[in-house]
Amino acid sequence: MASGEIDVKYVAHLARLALTADEEKKLGAQLGQILGYIEKLRELDVSHVEATAHAVPMTNVTRADEIRPSLPHEEALRNAPKKGGGLFVVPKIVE
Repeated sequence: MASGEIDVKYVAHLARLALTADEEKKLGAQLGQILGYIEKLRELDVSHVEATAHAVPMTNVTRADEIRPSLPHEEALRNAPKKGGGLFVVPKIVE
């Protein structure tokens, strides 16, 4: 896409920007340069480059999943406003 094809007013409207005529002209030139750089990058041979989702390796930083004792059933229901049959009773929300 060449810089002449960029509808700066439309892009500004999508971004909810109020631009002056000078700002539209400047933004059009900048967008044209960005698109020109992207076209230049498309010339590179990246067939040997493995696709990645992140630029750096990601590691899991969460704690290990370990079995621990849970809250006793009676204690969990102790402060329930309504209970029945060993379960929480909640109001019906679907008709």
